[in-house]
Amino acid sequence: MNNVLEFSNVTIRYESDMGPVITQMSFAITAGERVALIGLNGSGKTTLLLAVVGLVPHEGRILIEGTILERKTVTRVRDQIGFLFNVPEDQLLFPKVIEDVSFGLLRRGMTREEVSEKAGLILNRLGLGHLTETPLHHLSHGQKQRVALAGALITGPPLLLLDEPSAGLDPPGKRDLAAIMSDLPATMLVATHDLDFASTCCSRFIMLEHGRLVSDSHDTIEAVRRWKL
Repeated sequence: MNNVLEFSNVTIRYESDMGPVITQMSFAITAGERVALIGLNGSGKTTLLLAVVGLVPHEGRILIEGTILERKTVTRVRDQIGFLFNVPEDQLLFPKVIEDVSFGLLRRGMTREEVSEKAGLILNRLGLGHLTETPLHHLSHGQKQRVALAGALITGPPLLLLDEPSAGLDPPGKRDLAAIMSDLPATMLVATHDLDFASTCCSRFIMLEHGRLVSDSHDTIEAVRRWKL
């Protein structure tokens, strides 16, 4: 199977005179895999996700869909990725739900009629069809999370990067989100502290500790719980 995402000896520093946040990281994710990225605060989970979309500098090699991430390819690489930030407000930019979800396709030159149809379909799929004209500030946290996910999904990216997607959700909200994610065709890398949530939508677990990959396993969730978390 082809690799959708590949890290090869990747080291990340925010400043050249600082110690590495990620050290000599190597792994690959194949098409259709759902991988949980787990570890304590400060282990490097968010930094790793940001590196994939070129938001932090890296040494070594990152490939997305066979394309090496570098300055001249970063726009093409980002077009292959749907990114869900930990805080949905960080990526919700427009006043109304439909406007925010539509932006990715409008940016690619599609007509408003085409975009409106596609946006309506994805919002219905996520249980938000009745909220298309709703101002974003009227939404609950869980609804904002799903709107942000709709915006990440609407372009049909082969790779989804999700940063703490269950944070701030109540148990029914977590179950709903896990069910939605389980039905999506995209390959996923999910950074999370929530092992119960991870177990419902992921079958592989990569653990980071102080910026290093210390375990990469298809263990059951019971085995994962015995790791040093």
